[in-house]
Amino acid sequence: GGDHTVTYPILQAVAEKHGPVGLVHVDAHTDTADRALGEKIYHGTPFRRCVEEGLLDCSRVVQIGIRGSSYDPDPYEYCREQGFRVVPAEECWRKSLVPLMGEVRKQMGDKPVYISFDIDALDPAYAPGTGTPEIAGLTPAQALEIIRGCKGLNIVGCDLVEVAPMYDVSGNTALLGANLLFEMLCVLPRVTTM
Repeated sequence: GGDHTVTYPILQAVAEKHGPVGLVHVDAHTDTADRALGEKIYHGTPFRRCVEEGLLDCSRVVQIGIRGSSYDPDPYEYCREQGFRVVPAEECWRKSLVPLMGEVRKQMGDKPVYISFDIDALDPAYAPGTGTPEIAGLTPAQALEIIRGCKGLNIVGCDLVEVAPMYDVSGNTALLGANLLFEMLCVLPRVTTM
């Protein structure tokens, strides 16, 4: 889909139906900035706006794969103050994320959860077709572990954002994005897979 701004109105609609939801947010960036170029709504601010409007159950927010450039000396401070669990990319390097997702499932419980996956969470070696690539990201196998690790949660919606095919002549980013979306559909409640 488009840039991460799209998640903000989606979560407004989801919260209207379900109340504040848990969030599994996979991204290179926290997307909790306050402003950019004087604007309060852009792809780096959606989750701050969601917190301000009470759309998220902050005790059930986990951000996985965070790394890279920031304009703040402590880019995770706001997130920690809200009660988010931040899992930097370096905590994911060279290991399976199956144990992490076991912890995430316990944290989310049986209440409504939304999955928001920014393709830049993946290393640009695998997904260069995005507007804000950051080195040293997750692998496609780890992305599958995260999504498949959400099976059994009360998922009420999901998205995959920031795919920009024109930045990837190989087409690999679009292929990876489509496959990750398929995996998300497979973990929705009441979906039977073989």
